[in-house]
Amino acid sequence: MKKTLIEIENVSFQYDYTQVLKNISFRVEEGDFLALLGPNGSGKSTLLKIILGLLKPMSGDIKLFGEASATFKHREWIGYVSQKSNAFNSGFPATVQEVVKSGLTKKLGLFKRPPRDAKAKVQEALQAVGMEDFMNRNIGELSGGQQQRVFIARALVSEPSLLILDEPTVGIDHENVQSFYDMLAKLNREQGITMILVTHDVDTVSNRISHVACLNQTIHFHGYKNEFDTISQDALDAWYGHSVRKIH
Repeated sequence: MKKTLIEIENVSFQYDYTQVLKNISFRVEEGDFLALLGPNGSGKSTLLKIILGLLKPMSGDIKLFGEASATFKHREWIGYVSQKSNAFNSGFPATVQEVVKSGLTKKLGLFKRPPRDAKAKVQEALQAVGMEDFMNRNIGELSGGQQQRVFIARALVSEPSLLILDEPTVGIDHENVQSFYDMLAKLNREQGITMILVTHDVDTVSNRISHVACLNQTIHFHGYKNEFDTISQDALDAWYGHSVRKIH
């Protein structure tokens, strides 16, 4: 039986007098590859911050790996990759292996020495994303797609069970988006890493994902990807609040 890694029940949140999330309920189970869809301002980033423990919901309950979020101590089980442009100064003078190695602080703590096998862990993480040949390159010398692979390796080095990616293909040229999503699918399939992917490219990633959740203040749909494919255009437009184009 699959474990439930994230369980959200009737979660609501508001900034001042603006309600962002209203009675959100859904689950993410072990091995899922979930695409989280929604227009700008739909509450996707707020929901991620609540899952990551950066915000507390106004009401409702959240369980992570079967434990209440408020008492959950194993944040290293959850890896997070944000949009590159907002997450890292690519001009910072650090090598690829130094960037990836910094991901171990989440598991060890800021002032503890890295383990003796730290270099091997860094190599394994880079190998998983196809960047092992770039270990000694400066992070600023890499393309946008290569940098994002390094940031994913940085998240993987602490050996998370769940990986959350917030529009990770921003800044990646179109030619490399397919190979980037192939890499994510391989991590999900071969390493069993559960994934939540915030994206607008559901047509591009559709043959890799297992589930879809449509969010616009509340969850309008959550289910298998093949069920999402049967949704009418009118229903999709109503959820988004404007006309959208659904591509197969």
